[in-house]
Amino acid sequence: LYGDTTGETDEFGLPVRYPWANDYRGRATVVYGHTPVYEATWINNTICIDTGCVFGGRLTALRWPERELVSVPATEVHYEPVRPPAGTPSSASESDADVRPYDLLDLEDVLGKRIIDTRLNGTVTIREENATAALEVMSRFAVDPRWLVYLPPTMAPPATSTRDGVLEHPAEAFAHYRDDGVRHVVGQEKHMGSRAVVVLCRDADVARSRFGVVSTDGSADAGVVVTRTGRPFFGDPKVQDELLDRLRTAFDATRMWDLLGSAWAVLDTELLPWSAKAEELLRSQYAAVGAAASASLAAEAEILGAVGERVPEATALAARAAERSDLAGAFVDAYRRYCWTVDGVEGLALAPFQILAAEGSVHALRAHPWHLELIGRLVAHDPVTVRATSTVAVDLDDAESVEAATTWWERLTAAGGEGMVVKPRDVVAMGERGRLVQPGVKVRGQEYLRIIYGPEYTTPDQLDRLRERGLGHKRSLALREFTLGIEALERFVAGEPLHRIHECVFGVLALESEPVDPRL
Repeated sequence: LYGDTTGETDEFGLPVRYPWANDYRGRATVVYGHTPVYEATWINNTICIDTGCVFGGRLTALRWPERELVSVPATEVHYEPVRPPAGTPSSASESDADVRPYDLLDLEDVLGKRIIDTRLNGTVTIREENATAALEVMSRFAVDPRWLVYLPPTMAPPATSTRDGVLEHPAEAFAHYRDDGVRHVVGQEKHMGSRAVVVLCRDADVARSRFGVVSTDGSADAGVVVTRTGRPFFGDPKVQDELLDRLRTAFDATRMWDLLGSAWAVLDTELLPWSAKAEELLRSQYAAVGAAASASLAAEAEILGAVGERVPEATALAARAAERSDLAGAFVDAYRRYCWTVDGVEGLALAPFQILAAEGSVHALRAHPWHLELIGRLVAHDPVTVRATSTVAVDLDDAESVEAATTWWERLTAAGGEGMVVKPRDVVAMGERGRLVQPGVKVRGQEYLRIIYGPEYTTPDQLDRLRERGLGHKRSLALREFTLGIEALERFVAGEPLHRIHECVFGVLALESEPVDPRL
């Protein structure tokens, strides 16, 4: 009736009850009483609605299935309590202080092999070894898990193109969706930056009440920017705060809070420039390769050219060295396009392409035109901080529409763009076999792929080898991670306990440790 006791008594001489709700992991919602509380609060899908009416508190009811609380005050103190109800301000007992916070996560929630149920696509299995790898990242590097209500999925590439000098082309992406019975898609500009998930609250009180996050210095945070692996995006929190302030100002000015009916929002974005997050990668890998290749190949071509004047057989070698030197220069030009100077927040830009969720709704499942309209308002207000994402609508049954979209992609990539992502217009689409189709297929441009596959990847011998790349695992991974991401958002919006949300977010991170070619 009252729950198990610990065998101890508190300062009032009453038995200390074991806080069973903190460890509850069942699917059933439990509504109970007999252990009066000052305020009814959801703890791991359980709630005590005994708010001490007899002690002069309130009489509380729970509306179902709306999960809404309704309270009326007691007319009088019918009986003086021996111990104030749990959570009463300035009168908490020692036993109250010993209760483990309900949002404290347990290793048992994520370790070992796990099978996660999802609404969109059945179950997703997380292997034990992948869970262990994710724990290393989550426990050492990630932000406060209460902020982590979503991690973005990886994205599948199209089938390999057989066109001369091309590894990826829109035709294969369009064919992929056409074969799955999808007739309307959108092509969305793929910004060359770093994936960033933004959780934005209207103010610190919202962050505290909805996410339960209070910074260690006693002041409440009002948002966060995280990488696709859940780490803080910025080493300097002041940069994050200033960027969020600018975005919050745009939300205020465009009445976005009213339009969303929410005091918080989660956005899927690309943060520009690429060098803002990948500076060390650029220096240690790309710049080092570019500098070494440019210097050595230019010298080689010069020497062989001089030798060729006396030894005709060296002429072909000189031409090949010159070609390789030009390809190395193209490699350097390719990554330099995505780098520019950043000073604090100056020079940074967010390119949102989806409003993932807000109070009461998972907007990630809305058709893309809805997102474009709202994001367009933010861009119009502050085009410096909020970067627009170009989009083209494609009717796969219309040859002219397909040709126009292909031309759009060619111009985009020729101007230095990374490429585009082709997505079903309605986000979630079921194929003709009744299976969930890919939520997005990325089609990258020739010069961007030079960064990924190396300066000389466009030579016939290398292209032939790369065309044998296997895509099955990457595509499976993309679908599973997308499913888990949506499930996490749906659980958060529904007010489910943190361990249920974290299970899905942790699952996305665990899947990222599966062995797959990172260039895909």
